[in-house]
Amino acid sequence: MRLKDRLSFLHSLGGSFCSDSFGFSAFSSPLFRPENMVHQTIASKINNANKASNKIKPMHHLLGSWILGSFCMVGALLLSACSSPEKTPAPQALVTPPKAPATEAAPVPDKLPAVFMRPKSRWLLASWSELPGFDADNFNEAWVAWRQNCARNLPTTQGLCADVKRLDGQPSELQKNWVMQNFQPYRVEHLNAPTVPANGLLTAYYEPVFEASRNARPGFEVPLYGLPANLKSRVPWYSREEISKLPAAQAALKGKEIAFIASPVDAMVLHIQGSGRLWLTQSDGRRTQIRLAFAGTNDHPYQSIGRWLLDQNLTKDATWPGIKAWLAQNPRRTNELMWRNPRFIFFKEEALNGAEAQLGPKGAMGVPLTPGRSIAVDPGSIPYGSAVWLSSGGPQTPLNRLVFAQDTGSAIQGAVRADYFAGSGDAAGELAGRLKQDMRAWVLLPR
Repeated sequence: MRLKDRLSFLHSLGGSFCSDSFGFSAFSSPLFRPENMVHQTIASKINNANKASNKIKPMHHLLGSWILGSFCMVGALLLSACSSPEKTPAPQALVTPPKAPATEAAPVPDKLPAVFMRPKSRWLLASWSELPGFDADNFNEAWVAWRQNCARNLPTTQGLCADVKRLDGQPSELQKNWVMQNFQPYRVEHLNAPTVPANGLLTAYYEPVFEASRNARPGFEVPLYGLPANLKSRVPWYSREEISKLPAAQAALKGKEIAFIASPVDAMVLHIQGSGRLWLTQSDGRRTQIRLAFAGTNDHPYQSIGRWLLDQNLTKDATWPGIKAWLAQNPRRTNELMWRNPRFIFFKEEALNGAEAQLGPKGAMGVPLTPGRSIAVDPGSIPYGSAVWLSSGGPQTPLNRLVFAQDTGSAIQGAVRADYFAGSGDAAGELAGRLKQDMRAWVLLPR
């Protein structure tokens, strides 16, 4: 990265290096942020794993004033280098990539701060050798998500995005070497360090796909609604139960039906995931697929129906298959169960054309999500747009890969916490329903 770009990026971490706090001001408040992913998680096994936040203990050591001084020195050193000549851009044509250096060969630069403080986390300077599986990742796959990042055209990353576009389609090895030359890994940790401060929780979400009908008919009687005209932002509207019962709520939604699906449980899945796809059969027999994107909410808090079943000792299996099995045995209690979650989601219809069909819905950052390469985060810990090395191993699947923080969710809270976008359809749903395991994360900060 050119020095002036580096200075601009680092300056965006909090203005002056000698200020009392540091933050990603350029990313933490995106140009537009539709709160369009409100996914929650349903327990994927009987004994739920403890959340990372439950392990938090008071931090025994506070950072001293020497950190503030070190940042001031860094700022002075960087500013003194402003007159350095800019590097000549690399050629556009494909070049033979040099042999990849060993990860240990990339030295930790002494001009970068040892610690960055975020509102909900701290980042500690790390080396490439700490990143599990870094040499084995396919960076071509990650480049799809990186191109989506660059669509935001943030001033602090324009220089980087020029290189991202130039390297699109180049060998993965060349892309990896560029990342190592232009970025520095920082390990993300909890502020009030638990026993293992770098460990957190990884879950997953997906885009469900269901059969649907434009009009209510036998077998398709559960409506999915667009926004009612009298919905006001940040003002609680009718609850899920009231929407089912009250004539005033039903009158406000009359004519707002986008489509009808078969099951109230499937509707709940769409509401929890925040978006989905529907297959529609036209009158001439043609089949088309549309996307339902998040449009708004009734501003009631989310409550887990699986948790309610467990608390009532009605089941020991609160997974989606377990919930459906319980409902099959207790069909008259369907509304009772659905009403335990008062939160209700409204959608908007989007066409699926060309490349859009290969990508997911737009996340909170405002760009389409990339299956397997986008994550939802707590932006108080990891800002939108951040390149993140994700490492997670557990009973479901090992994940060591480059991902991008492009979304958030009301259940995604904490320093070391991520929701992994698995993609669309049944296979992605199977992974999303059972993935709940430990994780670690490194933010890749431009040098």
